[in-house]
Amino acid sequence: MVNLLSGIALLLIILATCGFIGYIVKQQKKIFKWSYTILFVGFIFHTLSIGYQYYTLGAVPVISLKSALSFFSWCIIGVYLIFQLRFGLMVLGSFLIPLAAVLMTISYAMPGVEMTIKPLLQSIWLPIHVCALFIGDGMFAVTFIAAIMYLIQERQIKRKTHGSFYSRLPSLETLDSINHFSLKCGFPLLTLGLITGVIYAHYALGSYWQWDQKEVWSLITWLFYAVLLHERLVLGWRGRRAALMSIACFLVLLFTFIVGSLWLSDYHSFRSLQDRAGL
Repeated sequence: MVNLLSGIALLLIILATCGFIGYIVKQQKKIFKWSYTILFVGFIFHTLSIGYQYYTLGAVPVISLKSALSFFSWCIIGVYLIFQLRFGLMVLGSFLIPLAAVLMTISYAMPGVEMTIKPLLQSIWLPIHVCALFIGDGMFAVTFIAAIMYLIQERQIKRKTHGSFYSRLPSLETLDSINHFSLKCGFPLLTLGLITGVIYAHYALGSYWQWDQKEVWSLITWLFYAVLLHERLVLGWRGRRAALMSIACFLVLLFTFIVGSLWLSDYHSFRSLQDRAGL
């Protein structure tokens, strides 16, 4: 059932991605509407897949890298759907949804593993911890993509190449506003995720902090985003400087998420999580 739902979701997400890329080339609103509709239906199937996994496992499906990548992709798409309603910025999907499609494709291609979850992973704090972190990461993906778009548009303006691609991107002010807005939404979620993670660690291990490398890198990631938010709010960082820092922060986040979970960490590694899950 999970493979079927995930397969349908992946197919629809890939079709939507092709449509969003076609939109930025053709600039036809009809293409965007169809792409957005297909993406929304794909998101529904993706939600059903994750919901079914949660029902059968009794825990948020992020125990393996396969399920974590799928969940991250789901969060990115969900955040985009909300941002599209908030800002109506159609071109954002042409940059953001391909990222979600790549994560979903990698996840689907990885072999699955049968799981039975032990009570240790069924604490109420774990889904709060996981959802806050992943949705916050989805917000930071928007921050990252807006920064990339900002640098592209700025380069077009400086070179005075006001061609067709220049006209397809939003103004620098709009992109900077989206970058700032997604940062302000993502940082509280990242903070909530860390706090609930500390509470869960005390519940599961009897200690609030293990000095595990994944914990340390998560704190470093939080500090990076805290500096960026501070510089924006207090020192008035805007434009190129904020965009470059946003990209640096997201690269640290990806390092923490992938490298920290696969190679650096002991307690937070996917191997350790699967052992505790009872695989």
